[in-house]
Amino acid sequence: MTSFLIALGAITPFMIYLGFGYLARVIGLAEEPFLNKLNTVVFKCFFPFLMFWNLYNVDGGLHVDGKYLAICVGSLLLLILVLCLTVPRLVKDRDKQSVIIQAAYRSNFVLFGIPMAESLVGSKGAALATVTVAIIVPLYNAIAVILFEHYRGGDVNLPRLVLNVLKNPLIMGALIGLAFLLLGIHLPGPLEKPVHAFSDLTTPLAMFVLGGTLHFSAIRANRRYIWPVLGFKLLLLPLLATLVSALLDLSSAERVVLLIMSGAPVAVSSYTMAANMGGDGELAGQYVFISTVVSLFTLFLFFYTYHATGFIA
Repeated sequence: MTSFLIALGAITPFMIYLGFGYLARVIGLAEEPFLNKLNTVVFKCFFPFLMFWNLYNVDGGLHVDGKYLAICVGSLLLLILVLCLTVPRLVKDRDKQSVIIQAAYRSNFVLFGIPMAESLVGSKGAALATVTVAIIVPLYNAIAVILFEHYRGGDVNLPRLVLNVLKNPLIMGALIGLAFLLLGIHLPGPLEKPVHAFSDLTTPLAMFVLGGTLHFSAIRANRRYIWPVLGFKLLLLPLLATLVSALLDLSSAERVVLLIMSGAPVAVSSYTMAANMGGDGELAGQYVFISTVVSLFTLFLFFYTYHATGFIA
């Protein structure tokens, strides 16, 4: 019963935030243009505070195992290689190939990873997730740009790509937070309190926006592309991550973060990128919506199993 309640406690806030946003749009309290603008504000203004605070606020210093980071990066690159070799053989439409590959590898790790890791394994879990995000999200972005340019026959502008990664608000927030942590810099009380408050606002507000922008549309027409890919992403990949965690004897925090990285829903930004870079935007949007809903249940099952079996302390 304790394991059930812990897993339920990790998932329930996300269900409430999403449902509240969806309801607000349906009854006309929040229109979609407003939500889209608010989404930009959350990304550029609030997420940097979340990334900063999760590193700045680590007790006892931050210790990240190089083996763990190598596993995260190596598994991501191997996954993308396998997808690039197999998906074009199975799907002939080029505008769907790029969308399917991105949906399979690119998780909404920022929005789900940090708060869920904190809920399950505390502040050190949140800090580890933040460091992982700072490394993995630039890879997500860079690979997605290369992927879409390739499948639509364009060229990749490498200097612009590097500059965009460095200008990413998430990366900037994480780097500043890491600098404060390593240099032992402490904010004055009157500044620390609002920074903490802005950090706390980020997850509920971002999930509210996500819930308000989810749509049911044309799912039946794309079902042969949707369910196999989401079964692979939300069930098979987390199972493989669990196996790797056990074989390599990762810590509880590392196991949780690797699980969320593997089994979180498709990133919201994947829809925007597909719609603007020659991919099938409708299919990308369906991946975001359905995976967000289904992952609440699949992640709950994994969290419950992890805790019930003692896989995490």
